[in-house]
Amino acid sequence: MSTEQKTPGAGQDFTLLAPTLEKYASVPGSLITILQQAQDIYGYLSQEAIEYISARTGISQARIYGVATFYAQFRLTPVGKYLIMMCKGTACHVNGADRVQEAVSEYLGIADGETTEDGIFTLNNVACLGCCSLAPVMMVKSADGEETYGNLTKDSVVKILDEIRSREEVPA
Repeated sequence: MSTEQKTPGAGQDFTLLAPTLEKYASVPGSLITILQQAQDIYGYLSQEAIEYISARTGISQARIYGVATFYAQFRLTPVGKYLIMMCKGTACHVNGADRVQEAVSEYLGIADGETTEDGIFTLNNVACLGCCSLAPVMMVKSADGEETYGNLTKDSVVKILDEIRSREEVPA
């Protein structure tokens, strides 16, 4: 039987998270800030990240999971290269957001909260993007930044997704 102890987060490189933990690990009430930074860096909160944050802050993993699952902003599973945030706020709803989401779901073969098999797209419904004058609207986030698309129709959203997908195709 091995007496070797597993180091929390041993399989993932947390170098980029270190400055955040140095600044906030001992600051009461800073868990959300730490989790936001971790998710910004790694795209989601992995089991290893939660173990590492727990070890560095002294906050139990159970408490960290409690916070991460309470707030809709946190993800515990990886997202696609392009995160589609579909606004479901009142203005978007009234202007056809459900029809636009149907087109996205049909085109990509995924529902809210799911990722395409190729790992390119994840679809997330959000309460509001704050772009009511562009309703219906979606934001697409990637490592290159974020782009907001407004006045969407079923046809225009498919065209946008086609254009994004074409960026991923490698020439023969």
